[in-house]
Amino acid sequence: MLLANQWKEYECLDASLGMKYERWGDIFLLRPDPQVIWDHGDLEKKYEGKIDAIYHRSNKGGGQWENLKKVPASWLIHYKELSFHIKQMGFKHTGLFPEQAVNWDFMMNKILSSNRKIRVLNLFAYTGGATVACLAAGAHVTHVDSSKGMVDWCKENVLTSGHQGENIRYIVDDVVKFVQREIRRGNHYDAIIMDPPSYGRGTNGEVWDIEKSLFYLVSVCQELLSDDPLFFLINSYTTGMSLTVLENILVMTVGNQYKGKISCGEVGLPITNSPQLVLPCGIYGRWEKDE
Repeated sequence: MLLANQWKEYECLDASLGMKYERWGDIFLLRPDPQVIWDHGDLEKKYEGKIDAIYHRSNKGGGQWENLKKVPASWLIHYKELSFHIKQMGFKHTGLFPEQAVNWDFMMNKILSSNRKIRVLNLFAYTGGATVACLAAGAHVTHVDSSKGMVDWCKENVLTSGHQGENIRYIVDDVVKFVQREIRRGNHYDAIIMDPPSYGRGTNGEVWDIEKSLFYLVSVCQELLSDDPLFFLINSYTTGMSLTVLENILVMTVGNQYKGKISCGEVGLPITNSPQLVLPCGIYGRWEKDE
């Protein structure tokens, strides 16, 4: 497992009974996490007076935030030279997945060590954690997401991180349709990143189902790779998806066309107040060019 253990402004402080207690800068949040099926005490009671906001699930789906103290509408946290706007969103989210710092480091190191201008395609790009990381390493990034709100949020993160937009292209579109058009246009990229949801809808209601659509998308993305690609990264939070599934997909597609190394694994967060425990936070599959 790769641990995101280089944060200074974020911590997963504790986890128990379906909840995780986190520090986001100076703000302390208690949020649900379906991976936390162990019992380490009632966190709401354990940290009474030290929680700024709690997300309560609804029995009917979704839920809502309860602010116990004054919480700003938006605040900044930093990872190395990267800056991100954090906000309380519906369905418990904050606009950032801190465990992805391990992938940001991987991308930045690969791009910086390449000693050439790298063109990156970021699909299902959300609020732009990977986009900001690649920009910081000097790459040109095409950022694609079907949600205009998420793309606008990425623009905020890009500007706050000190980039003016000269090396980025923002696209609000269905990912599969965009990739198909890019192939027809003859465009190519040196690196492709994708963080596909389990289910979703595109800008015009197109249905995405990871079990039916992922292999096809990775297959057609091969046609967008340059003659000398640097890396191809798939990240997944889909419950029950095996590491071997991602490995098989990469072996049959990118690995079958280019010489390189394939690696797969879990990403996770250390738990500060229980250092013997780790919070699992999804899986990744990577193809990378041989050094």
